[in-house]
Amino acid sequence: MKAVTIKEIKTELSHYSQKELVELCLRLSKFKKENKELLTYLLFESSNEVGYISSIKLEIDEQFALVNTKTYYFIKKSVRKILRSVKTAIRYSKNKETEIELLLYFCKKMKDFKPSINKNTVLKNLFNREIASIEKKMLVLHEDLQFDYGMELNKLKSP
Repeated sequence: MKAVTIKEIKTELSHYSQKELVELCLRLSKFKKENKELLTYLLFESSNEVGYISSIKLEIDEQFALVNTKTYYFIKKSVRKILRSVKTAIRYSKNKETEIELLLYFCKKMKDFKPSINKNTVLKNLFNREIASIEKKMLVLHEDLQFDYGMELNKLKSP
């Protein structure tokens, strides 16, 4: 089956009653975990962005605590998994400040991680890529926020 465009879906949804729309949303949430997570964010978390950020930071802390540190292979796999979950949370929010704050927190946790990421090229490159990404995304923010986040970014860059 070929999927239709967003415009066609929007037009079709305008013909449905509220009860039918609720049923469609519930049915949609049963198919993929991401759909359910997005609906959870939109319904419960979007009104309290600060609470959402702090809950994601707690998840990051928990995930970093569970990293298997026996070899760098396992560390790389775990860090990539954590980054994937952070990027998913960012996608739900679509808020640039949330995105930068979560990425800064992720990079801070990576920098403080033991054993040091500096001993592994792949982890160091991943860290540097995320720093560059943060710098690029900061350009669209207000000057005051750019300054505040710039200060945090400079702390991360310093050895």
